[in-house]
Amino acid sequence: MTTAVAPRTRIASLDIIRGIVMVLMAIDHVRVFSGVPAGGPTPGVFFTRWITNFVAPAFAFLAGTGAFLYGRRVPDRAALARFLAIRGLWLVLLELTFLRWAWTFNFDYAHYVLAGVIWMLGWCMVLLAVMLVLPTRVIGIIGVLIIVSHNALDYYQGDPSTWPAAWLWQILYWGGPVKFGDGHLLAVLYSIIPWVGVMAAGFWFGEVMTWEPARRRAFCQRLGLGAIALFLVLRLIDGYGDPNHWKVAQEWNKTTPTFLRFLATNKYPASLVFLLMTLGPMFVAIPLLEHARSRVAGWLATIGRVPLFFYLLHIPLIHLSAVTVSYIRTPDLTPWLFLNHPMEAGKAPDGFMWPLWLLYLDTAIVVTILYFPCRWFARLKDMRRDTWLSFL
Repeated sequence: MTTAVAPRTRIASLDIIRGIVMVLMAIDHVRVFSGVPAGGPTPGVFFTRWITNFVAPAFAFLAGTGAFLYGRRVPDRAALARFLAIRGLWLVLLELTFLRWAWTFNFDYAHYVLAGVIWMLGWCMVLLAVMLVLPTRVIGIIGVLIIVSHNALDYYQGDPSTWPAAWLWQILYWGGPVKFGDGHLLAVLYSIIPWVGVMAAGFWFGEVMTWEPARRRAFCQRLGLGAIALFLVLRLIDGYGDPNHWKVAQEWNKTTPTFLRFLATNKYPASLVFLLMTLGPMFVAIPLLEHARSRVAGWLATIGRVPLFFYLLHIPLIHLSAVTVSYIRTPDLTPWLFLNHPMEAGKAPDGFMWPLWLLYLDTAIVVTILYFPCRWFARLKDMRRDTWLSFL
């Protein structure tokens, strides 16, 4: 049954931040199909990847915040838990089916399935649904403890592949390819830990967003600046909090300038230092964006109101645009775009890699095209309460 209703009240700063991370995400996903490596010794390539590091932390944290705020509109915690569990499993299904095809444009499901960011968000929602038997503050404290403590595993010197149920530990923490049977592969890009901690902390943060404005703004500023300061301290010490030690030359950083090594924190799994580096600026930005009224802010907020809808559209559109560009520039190398991206396609063929200006131009075109369906869908969600709309 379809019902027309009054538009919902939204928190504009959170929508703008979601819109910003959608654009940054598009840059990274165009990069995947452009053959530009994930980071590198040159500042242009390095920062093309580095700026996109803010995406997953904001995704996971604000998903928790959004769950808290949604819970204020439903009858009780049980209803919220059901919603999160069903939505979470829906996200996992989307990752394993439609999004797997959108990344690869092939149907070799028997040998490659991706456990990407949508997979991670889905399972974290399911786990958050289980945690809802606890008070909000306890959920948040558990989340913070997971974020702070999980890097203790960096000191483990053994081989996790020898553990009982090693495949489960890969899904939960270590990541990488998980092989089942005769050639079946689950490529785990995003493990569950520490992201479930990030989402749980974001759920607790939802309480902050209900405070009166002056108190909320002051807290966000203190929290953000404190996180940035702690990032700088831990990174300068270069001890606990990140396995990528920048002070000592290693295989991964021998050709990378010192300043870039300092910023090259570990994302898979996301380290404490990585999360401080990326979430701190987000907290600072929340009060700064509360009264943003420019046209650009409006565009970003529109995209940020429908993040999953944008995500489902942008992967196949970016992939299609990459195929189009390749047929024009390097037609003989186009088959590379039909391999198992983003984890099992291998390095781009010689001569395929795009110049950075083309990467950014393609991103701008894709985002501009997607703005219009996002605007339509955002208006639809404002005015209707069809059940299916809550799953997009």
